[in-house]
Amino acid sequence: MRFLCRFSAFLLAFPTLGHAAHAQAPVMPDVIQRYSADRQALEATYTVHSSVARLNRLQSFDEESLKSLKQQNFSSFSNSDQLDYLLLQNLLQGDLHDLSLQRTQRKAMEPVLPFAPTLETIFEKKRLMQRPDAEATAKQLTEITDTITRAEHDLDPKNTAGNHVVDPVTANRAVGAVMDLQSNLHTWFDQYNGYDPQFTWWDVGPYRDTDKALSGYIDFLKKSLIGIAADDKTTIIGDPVGRDALMKELAVEHIPYTPEELVAIAQTEYDWCMKQMLIASHEMGYGDDWHKAVEKVKTMHVPPGEQPDLIRKLVLQGDEFVKKNDLVTVPPLAEETWRMIMMTPERQLVNPFFTGGDEISVSYPTNTMTYAQREMSMRGNNIPFAHATAFHEMIPGHFLQYYIAQRYHPYRQPFETPFWVEGNSLWWEMLFWDRGFDSTPEERVGALVWRMHRSARVIFTMNFHLGKWTPQQCVQFLIDAVGFEPDNATAEVRRSFDGSVGPLYQCAYLMGGLQFRAMHHELVDSHKMTDREFHDTILQQGAMPLALLRASMEHEKLTPDYNPQWKFYGEHPTHAPLNISEMK
Repeated sequence: MRFLCRFSAFLLAFPTLGHAAHAQAPVMPDVIQRYSADRQALEATYTVHSSVARLNRLQSFDEESLKSLKQQNFSSFSNSDQLDYLLLQNLLQGDLHDLSLQRTQRKAMEPVLPFAPTLETIFEKKRLMQRPDAEATAKQLTEITDTITRAEHDLDPKNTAGNHVVDPVTANRAVGAVMDLQSNLHTWFDQYNGYDPQFTWWDVGPYRDTDKALSGYIDFLKKSLIGIAADDKTTIIGDPVGRDALMKELAVEHIPYTPEELVAIAQTEYDWCMKQMLIASHEMGYGDDWHKAVEKVKTMHVPPGEQPDLIRKLVLQGDEFVKKNDLVTVPPLAEETWRMIMMTPERQLVNPFFTGGDEISVSYPTNTMTYAQREMSMRGNNIPFAHATAFHEMIPGHFLQYYIAQRYHPYRQPFETPFWVEGNSLWWEMLFWDRGFDSTPEERVGALVWRMHRSARVIFTMNFHLGKWTPQQCVQFLIDAVGFEPDNATAEVRRSFDGSVGPLYQCAYLMGGLQFRAMHHELVDSHKMTDREFHDTILQQGAMPLALLRASMEHEKLTPDYNPQWKFYGEHPTHAPLNISEMK
């Protein structure tokens, strides 16, 4: 009864809603919410990431979902429902591509993981809630331990009798797979130990042996097949996906450019940055030696302990700038509820600079770092660098994105893409530059380092995944072309290739920003929308492939097979090939 009263009051407050809902109730939000709930349930149930059972089940789920989606009456949908239809269709097609890639990677790992099928069988019985046969399971664990021992012998390059040659990339993937298996083994053991007396009597010893063998096998893979020590936190092992995979990933994002064309676009943007950098360098008295200008900026850092105060000041400065220029709506509650934490030393190994979202995570030296590490951290997190990106992380950047996404179209969360999320924050950097936010040459140098960095990300990640550059060449490129500190460059490249982000993630910053810039030109410079209307609409629509967002904002006619080929940077972008040796 309370619910009915509240709902009636809601309709009274919005009297047209009741009639509109009667005439054409939205269909797709419910479909997407059910899809999301079902997918999350499957992910929580099939916990071995590379297992055959998981891959098969998720593939059948995606195929069934896609078939069901195509049975919807697209022509009867509202514009919003049609957009949601295309978003879900695109997501499912992308998921099926990812699952296909995972199958290929699993197949390549099979010689390195001969014990995985038996472990997966054991875990599958747990999923089915079948009481384990304690004696039989003890035998299986013992056999697994023996198999691990034989695998180390057969795969050891020092053993001339070895029959397998495993490349470091496959071995590195196998490390992650073994860690996943070991984590599931712990969960499996805790499920029965102490609760089932037969299990505890038979399986404690074999379990400990297998757990120890898995830990040893991880060390073996790192040292003997990958070529790094077990405690090595500096060596970078990449995982290039190849051109075909890049093209499929780009198709999912509706980006009609090749990897080579993306490199040409990035090099063109880098050249613009360099012209601006030389202007600022001359103003600072360093002439064409822009590296010296960057070095000067790096010395402009606050002492230990004062970085939180600086970041707070800079976040508020960005907030005031968008309000003063009427660029976007900033709810007062958003201003009240953003938060700050300090980043751990371990996380700074892969995130040398602060990050944002629900809160801003500040990267700065701790007492556990060496002198050299402290110096690099302070230099890399200097005042001009922070001035150019604090707003990127919070307001109007990532924090405001998340704040609005929780309040408008929250069911669209599965469609999140870094081209929207990171590209939107980078677009703000572009717009702030155009509106004069960076007023001194030192501030412009700080902003340009990040703009050059975003171009460099495209160049080094595409060249790496195309098999042209090594991770070490990528590190050196960041040092030479952007002026990064060696440790920060290494952390950046490690983050790009450690598997925590997809192959297009680092490319998405610049390319997403350029897509937003093109949309802004079409819609704001043409006076179809104001700045505030443009940015409010973007945030309220939520994250999605930007070609589909543009289609919605431009009111294009949508069809079930709509496949935008939006050349946001013009036709056939070209640039002279970059010779990395010239950067050294």
